Amino acid sequence: MGFETCGPNEVMVVSGCCHSGSTFIPGGRVFVWPVIQKLQKLSLNTMTLQIESPNVYTQLGVAVSVTGIAQVKIQGSSKEMLESACELFLGKTNHDIERVALETLEGHQRAIMGNMTVEEIYKDRKKFSKAVFEVASSDLVNMGICVVSYTLKDIRDDKIEPYQVGNTSTESHGYLKYLGMAQTATVKRDARMGEAEARMEAGIREANAEEKRLAARYSTDIDIAKSQRDFELKKAAYDMEIQTKKAQSDLAYDLQAAKTKQAIKEEDMQVKVIERTQQIQLQEQEITRRERELEATVRKPADAEKYRLEKIAEANRTRVILEAEAEAESIKVKGEAEAFAVEAKAKAEAEQMAKKADAWKDYQDAAMVDMILETLPKIAAEISAPLCQTSKITMVSSGKGDVGAAKLSGEVLTLMEKMPHVVENLTGINITKNIKAATRR
Repeated sequence: MGFETCGPNEVMVVSGCCHSGSTFIPGGRVFVWPVIQKLQKLSLNTMTLQIESPNVYTQLGVAVSVTGIAQVKIQGSSKEMLESACELFLGKTNHDIERVALETLEGHQRAIMGNMTVEEIYKDRKKFSKAVFEVASSDLVNMGICVVSYTLKDIRDDKIEPYQVGNTSTESHGYLKYLGMAQTATVKRDARMGEAEARMEAGIREANAEEKRLAARYSTDIDIAKSQRDFELKKAAYDMEIQTKKAQSDLAYDLQAAKTKQAIKEEDMQVKVIERTQQIQLQEQEITRRERELEATVRKPADAEKYRLEKIAEANRTRVILEAEAEAESIKVKGEAEAFAVEAKAKAEAEQMAKKADAWKDYQDAAMVDMILETLPKIAAEISAPLCQTSKITMVSSGKGDVGAAKLSGEVLTLMEKMPHVVENLTGINITKNIKAATRR
């Protein structure tokens, strides 16, 4: 053993050494000493119980069957209830606990059914459920069990007893069905009575409505006739007044038309005078506009062109003068630079020739040897140049001597060894002898 743990739906009970009584650990961990201590677990899960109470006689002696659903669990938050539950159920299975709780609830359910009538149970299920819940909770709490909820699921009358009607044997319907039939008959009776009363009231209201409708119609017709008469009288008066006003209006219209025509003629003459005046003003404005247009399109462009040509001529003359001056200055500077360069070059060449003459005078053969040595690499490069441009060489060997690149290099070196003899034959200068003499100096 060692550390032991359990989930929130269990409680651990530790007993033995170091404990004056049992220790309860709901949903946690504890250290248990082997041999000297004992660990037991008790489930705290909710248990669902279906409580059947068949053929129980109620207060008035009517047998009914009831089915209830209860949710119960062992209460883990109260130490007293845990102690009671451990004393009764520790070491037992959940099935044993469920059986004890089921029998207890079934007994209380039967007791409550015996103290109530069928009508009370059937019509007020909430009251029945509350009574069973309260009685069962007060009893089960002493066992450490808490009733979470109780609900009445079903109530029925399954008992069917045969009886004789004449020579025919039949079966009686259940009590609950009779209650339903009586209630149904009452409802149907009330419905028929209500329907008859509604029809009677509807007929009375319909007759009253028809009477009122006819009275309203006749009253409306009389009002319409009166309105029609008043309309005709007023219309005749209005027509006479309209004709009078129309005649007056026609005469006034003719008079006003004559006055309007005269005013229109006067206004036409005035308009013509105004139009003539405006035409004269327009002609004067047109003359002024043409003069301005001529000045803008002919005089000013001519003056602007003249001014532009004068400025262009002046700019060209200035440009030619400046270019000539710049060209002369450039030629002068260039001539001075060329003269200085020629003079400097001549001095340098003269100085170089003098130094070369002195060198030739001092060294004579050594100088010529130096020139020849400078030329020898160029000669070697010319000798090997054909080899550099060769893409393929086929060599035949007798098995003695070098082959391949070593052979080619040897050929080139052999030619270079013969060069001092060739130079001596051509120039009369012994390169080997002069080099040794130069080395001794």
